[in-house]
Amino acid sequence: MITALIPAYNEAESIGKVIGETKAFADEVIVVDDGSEDDTGDISQKAGATVITKEHQGYIKALKRGFQAARGEIIVTLDADGEHNPADIPKVVAPLVKGEADLVLGSRKYIPSVSERLLGIMVRLRVDVKDHGTGFRALTKELAQTLSLRGKCTCSVLVLEAASKGAKIAEVPTTMREISKERKKSGFIFSKWVIYCFKS
Repeated sequence: MITALIPAYNEAESIGKVIGETKAFADEVIVVDDGSEDDTGDISQKAGATVITKEHQGYIKALKRGFQAARGEIIVTLDADGEHNPADIPKVVAPLVKGEADLVLGSRKYIPSVSERLLGIMVRLRVDVKDHGTGFRALTKELAQTLSLRGKCTCSVLVLEAASKGAKIAEVPTTMREISKERKKSGFIFSKWVIYCFKS
């Protein structure tokens, strides 16, 4: 069973279409509405997703909440803005189904953020991956529910913690779609949570 997990904050414009496309490739779709001030939750429910509503605490808290609620043995995370193509879900979950990996990263052809690229150099000192910061990933529920995910951004945190637990990590290329609104910015990420990632 595959659970698609979509954290969302003020994504009323795109969430309905994302859910509709995702339902074709997942047995369960969970939207964690992270305190949206628009109709994200209502639209998600009408589109057929299971909606978990919480106060606004950020992406990581939404992700962890979804991990605990997921019923599928495999959890796929994707963004609510439509940038990820749900048609790539079968490709992303394939190494898990075959038992070849515990975490699969849907890698982007190009990483636009300079800070992500710089952090990637540091991450590769520990884990041999191309795209540590992708939001399109698949992992076993067993692994997902053991992750503490400290910090405010999953960039490197999820990959490094999974590696520290002995998880097998694989990557598959995925397609990114153009979105009309401004792309999410990761900010400059050499902060306390980065130090945490590399201190052990």
